[in-house]
Amino acid sequence: MTSQAKIELNQLTKVFFKRNESVEAIKNISLTIDEGEFVCLLGPSGCGKTTLLRILAGLETPSTGNFQINQENADNPLQSMVFQERGVIPWMTVKDNVAFGLRMRHLPTRVIKERTAYYLKKVGLENFANLYPKELSGGMKQRVSIARAFANDPEILLMDEPFAALDEQNKFILQEELLNIWQETKKTVLFITHSIDEAMLLSDRILLMSAQPGQIIKEKKINLPRPRTMEDVRSNEEMAKEFVDIWQHLQTEVQGSRTQ
Repeated sequence: MTSQAKIELNQLTKVFFKRNESVEAIKNISLTIDEGEFVCLLGPSGCGKTTLLRILAGLETPSTGNFQINQENADNPLQSMVFQERGVIPWMTVKDNVAFGLRMRHLPTRVIKERTAYYLKKVGLENFANLYPKELSGGMKQRVSIARAFANDPEILLMDEPFAALDEQNKFILQEELLNIWQETKKTVLFITHSIDEAMLLSDRILLMSAQPGQIIKEKKINLPRPRTMEDVRSNEEMAKEFVDIWQHLQTEVQGSRTQ
């Protein structure tokens, strides 16, 4: 990993207005994420994690502040976003879903075929290429979303709890597959999760957010060597201490939000 900044946020604030009321979703977030870094956002429900991702994805505009994604290759899209669910296009086959972004960029047919086939194989879907989403399990649909995101070769990946709706077995499998692809591509990833275990397994750094309005109030660097497994995380004494500290942070923020 280099020390070159890939994502820079400066005093980002987002206020939503509805009728005569206003809600401050995030407040004064300043943050730098390095090229190739895997960062997890962790905080209580409603703290503005998804709002922050949507701003970086260009789906929302900040009320104040600014951000920059430092683009290395002008031919690549700035970002791809993987949602918790409903990320696949129902009337397209698995193969066409994965190729969608590449076709939208009007890349050569040979490149589209090669890159689509490569990422279908990476996520274990090469034998399901001609099926439609209604024929897939939830885990397989998320594999499609991940393959499409990486195939499109974005500058950064934004992932909004992509494994939250899956059972534990599928979740562990997809976490491992995601890490294998990330190790190879070294994409810059900003990943939302509610799971402390997941954050410790995946990330280089965990950013802990406050209750609404969301602010980043603490960060945790995960120094466990890669490649790592969930067994490594759960059996490590230092990680066990960090788990308790993060859990206490979340409990404090949740309780604080209820007394406001």
